[in-house]
Amino acid sequence: MENKDILLIIIVIFLNDNIRLGAKNGFLKFFENLPAIFVFVVVNFIKLPWLIKGLYDSIKDYFTSPVFQKRAQKFKQLRRGYISLLIIVWGYGLSFFLPLFVNNKAWMVEFEGKTYYPIVYELPKILPGYDMGQSIPILKDLIKLFPKRVYYNNQFGLEGETPVNFRKLQNKFIRDGGKNKVTMPFYPYNATESTMDEYKDESPPTAPDSIHYFGTDDRGRDVFARLFYGFNISMSFALLVTFFSYFIGVSIGGYLGYFGGFFDIVVQRFVEIWSAIPFLYAIMIVASILEPSMLLLVFLLSAFQWMGMTYYIRGEFLREKSKDYVSAAVSIGVKDTVIIFRHILPNALTPVISFLPFAIVGNISALVSLDFLGFGLPAPTPSWGELMGQATSHLNDPWLVFAPIGALFVTLMLVSFIGEAVREAFDPKQYSRLR
Repeated sequence: MENKDILLIIIVIFLNDNIRLGAKNGFLKFFENLPAIFVFVVVNFIKLPWLIKGLYDSIKDYFTSPVFQKRAQKFKQLRRGYISLLIIVWGYGLSFFLPLFVNNKAWMVEFEGKTYYPIVYELPKILPGYDMGQSIPILKDLIKLFPKRVYYNNQFGLEGETPVNFRKLQNKFIRDGGKNKVTMPFYPYNATESTMDEYKDESPPTAPDSIHYFGTDDRGRDVFARLFYGFNISMSFALLVTFFSYFIGVSIGGYLGYFGGFFDIVVQRFVEIWSAIPFLYAIMIVASILEPSMLLLVFLLSAFQWMGMTYYIRGEFLREKSKDYVSAAVSIGVKDTVIIFRHILPNALTPVISFLPFAIVGNISALVSLDFLGFGLPAPTPSWGELMGQATSHLNDPWLVFAPIGALFVTLMLVSFIGEAVREAFDPKQYSRLR
């Protein structure tokens, strides 16, 4: 379509009295009801704590209902999805304890009759949201309350006052013999530590060997450690974005489906306009103004990904609000908020549960894509996308390609298996169409 065709269409629409008058009346009606819409938004913002409580009660009722229990039993019978869920849950849970098992800080140092526990000062990193806490002032101040201590070479008989390398200290104690001893974690490398000083004859990235299982990247950092820390960050990011986007989408969709009418029409137009904003360009603009952080990316992705769930929940509410139990609740004077979140929502959560695994897959992929393009998490945060970006500059180093792609493939495959099993378990038919 050429510019003159667009201009001709605009002129025809402008000259058409019916279209022009209809648009004029629509705008006038919108502005007449604008104060009421504003009051509605403000009142519901004030009622946010009660909305959250109502949403919690609805989810609790849903998961304790006999119907859900039957679906959960059917899900457990689908072994591929159930085993995938166990692997993801256990893997994600254990990933919070990576600072204890994949770290360059010693568990225990015995030197000249004294015992030191350097790993104790790494315990704040086990807390959920530690990486996000680095960019939130309140959490940053809370993290500073934990004790910190740096051990230096001269404390353990080494030369210099630089921070001690516990791997080198362990090798020295082994060579010297005696009672001095260093106990290291199972994998004694950190995700952000450079090991360039350990390679005198070659420069990073170095190939996999018995020390670095997946080699090192172009800055000498251990790829194996970065993969595991990256898994924790990717899953945490995906779960946070999914939670916030679903919370917004479910709340707005519930109100649209329940109230309907002019409110439904106006908000849907806003949703359509908001969904038309190009997500990647918005990220690029914000990243050029503000420093990217995990909190900022969670906010941006949540702000652009809640629209899809709104349509599903709206449709479920339109179907449910015409049923007798809703009419009975209205007739006895139950508040609209209680009806929405306590009575209708538990019967409308099936799309949320069914699409949840696939939303997690999409959010993991989104973070990897942003990191690959350079608009993701700031350096030196462990990231699968950042490793893939390095691979484009080191095509002769295949471990930089296969390691992050393999980790991403396995994670997305397991979550997809979970989603397939959930969809089959929640299918009202005895045998799913997937078969």
